[in-house]
Amino acid sequence: MPCDPEELRHVPLFELLDDDEARVLAAKVQIQRFVPRQRIFKAGDPAEHGYVMMSGKVNVVTTDEDQQVVVVDEPSHGDFFGFASMLERTPHQTTAMALEDTVCLEVGRDDIASLVESRPDAGMDMLTVQARQFHAAQKMVQNRVSRNPNEVIEEQSTFGQRLADSVARFGGSWSFIIIFAIMLVAYTWMNAAHPRRAWDPYPFILLNLFLSMLAAIQAPVIMMSQNRQDIKDRLRGELDFDVNRRAEAGIQSLSRRLSLLIDKMEDVEEAARQAAAAAAKVEAQGGANEKSLDGAGSIDPARKQ
Repeated sequence: MPCDPEELRHVPLFELLDDDEARVLAAKVQIQRFVPRQRIFKAGDPAEHGYVMMSGKVNVVTTDEDQQVVVVDEPSHGDFFGFASMLERTPHQTTAMALEDTVCLEVGRDDIASLVESRPDAGMDMLTVQARQFHAAQKMVQNRVSRNPNEVIEEQSTFGQRLADSVARFGGSWSFIIIFAIMLVAYTWMNAAHPRRAWDPYPFILLNLFLSMLAAIQAPVIMMSQNRQDIKDRLRGELDFDVNRRAEAGIQSLSRRLSLLIDKMEDVEEAARQAAAAAAKVEAQGGANEKSLDGAGSIDPARKQ
């Protein structure tokens, strides 16, 4: 079914065309109508055409490495889908399905080629829209990737924060306890064993000063490390929530697919029941016709007599 040139004015990809170019393109493209749950194209199918959304609702999905269905796009009026594979002449990488009564413009590669030949600027317009979709896909992939919280924390850490973590880590280790104990024993033994040459005799006032200074320095460092640990816990909680939210979305998607499958099975069962009823009706009519013919055959000999 040919397209009205005015319909192309509502498509961002073709809104810059003049009247003659819109009329030429409208004569080439076709309007296709799809019923609910009808597949427009499937991943792996040859990409012979691209589609421009005019009305209805379409889901463009793909399957990731975890075999989860990912909604790539939900095109609205004027948006297009399936163009990348059509222009590249490669099989479709996604699957498009109509969720309700949908009307789309079906555009072929030759139609785009003739459009670009007549108006080269239209090629730049299409590249701009394609770049926008590409950036949106990149952003979606970045948001879907589950990042390691430790890597995220390290990227956001400053030099002072990393130093505080190292000091707190060493201060809470057995290495620090053993080294500190050896130094204390050596210090007290050297001053107690030679009282005349001791630089810090009993009660070791200088040692107490050093310990107080060490405690005064360690306390804020440990508090900084504890604050850092709270930030890490909060970030891990946010990432866990994101993972759980994606898992919930995957379960909901699976539930929707199961519901669609159940609806299709019910439709098949209903069609089978209607076919069986129609066959029974035809068989009953055929039996009635045979009885009427048998009755007519039994009356004829009597009439002859």
